[in-house]
Amino acid sequence: MAAVEQLSELVREACGQAIVEARIAIGELTVEIAPGAVTDVLGTLRDRPELAFEQLIDVAGVDYSTYATESQAPAVVEPGDGDVLRLAVVYHLLSLTHNRRIRVRASLDPDRPGVDSVVGLWPVANWYEREAFDLYGIVFHGHPDLRRLLTDYGFIGHPFRKSFPISGHVEMRYDEEKRRVVYEPVSIEPRVLVPRVSRREGYRA
Repeated sequence: MAAVEQLSELVREACGQAIVEARIAIGELTVEIAPGAVTDVLGTLRDRPELAFEQLIDVAGVDYSTYATESQAPAVVEPGDGDVLRLAVVYHLLSLTHNRRIRVRASLDPDRPGVDSVVGLWPVANWYEREAFDLYGIVFHGHPDLRRLLTDYGFIGHPFRKSFPISGHVEMRYDEEKRRVVYEPVSIEPRVLVPRVSRREGYRA
């Protein structure tokens, strides 16, 4: 724990006011930053010798729209009623030099969820950012080829957002007459996910 606390102090000294909050949980440091500071902070974390986070492990989007308490939601986002789009982008970094990890999170503008691309810092971010764009609708400004990665080109919406229906908006099939794939409104009824008791308390087989 002392090593993680020391890392927290090093990060605060190196990044200054760009750090909104730093917290330690399960032996790992999470740093909250403003979205406009992403490239500056991550570049500092990579290039400063006392930090040396050379490796980007992952870039992921998160939808906090159903998080009820401030302790669960990012520090820079006010808790809402669950209907407000609250997206964040999370970076996981690894220092091979110092054998330690850090998580960096930036909460995004709910009206325009976007942040600068870090492909210039780590080329491996290319597909990570495309995935977050595809599944969450997060725009990475300056990305060299920002387009869908996992869903089809004609896909509607972003399936990892909490507001996206489980059944989706459209379904696809091959039309013999048109000799091509066609999209149609979903024909299945939405399921009601109600917990079901499988056996009585104290029951023994």
